[in-house]
Amino acid sequence: MQPALKFRRPLPSAVGILGGMGPAAGADFARLFVDSCTDVMRAMGVAVTDQAYPEHWLAQVPIPDRSASLLLESRGTDAPLESMKQVAARLGALGARTLAIACNTAHAWHASLQRCMPDLEVIHGVQEVAIELARRGVRDVGLLATEGTYHAGVYQEALEHAGLACHTPTPAERQLLMEGIYQGVKAGNLPFARERFEAVTRALAERHGTDAIIMGCTEIPLALKAGSGQAGLYLADPARIMARVLAARAYGIEDVAAVWPA
Repeated sequence: MQPALKFRRPLPSAVGILGGMGPAAGADFARLFVDSCTDVMRAMGVAVTDQAYPEHWLAQVPIPDRSASLLLESRGTDAPLESMKQVAARLGALGARTLAIACNTAHAWHASLQRCMPDLEVIHGVQEVAIELARRGVRDVGLLATEGTYHAGVYQEALEHAGLACHTPTPAERQLLMEGIYQGVKAGNLPFARERFEAVTRALAERHGTDAIIMGCTEIPLALKAGSGQAGLYLADPARIMARVLAARAYGIEDVAAVWPA
């Protein structure tokens, strides 16, 4: 039996979750983080108690629309960054030393946010997703995301750097995704969202023979679940991957695979 992991510090450190993009996705990220902390404690062989969870702060603050800002070719395109800087500063003042951004599209401003917050580690969730997929031996990936994420190219760049091929939907399929996100999940109509997301997932898998699908918007996993017409496909949930990384940071664990083998 593999020996239990050891704590690297007496107590876990405080961490922050930059949410509100949208609120349901932020709340779900907090749930995933708590689940991940439970996994860490069990891997360490310590009792799972209320007192053993890290101090964590969820900031559910309205952030300007990320896709609209990225697609806007005029002043105001950095509005999300300005809001995220303010929220990150508040989380830092509360004691958080590591932050996770509970939004895929917002990672377009990751480098700028990190430069503005040198005393905080801002996890690059998109890069962590690419690392996780490469660790699993994935080679061809289909990407479900917002127009802003496609436009920014954050996933395409990270996946290419990790040696993975990234396949994106057609313009008509992207429209279906945006309908599923805005008229579906954000409007509280999950069956409508699921139908849209499953249609695009099937199209990508049939056209490119993908090994995995990245649910590259935090709204998508709220409606698209494993086993819902996606036989044989690995559905990568960036929020779950980011939550695991954040939990590992809180407990001082460097190797995520030590807790969650592929």
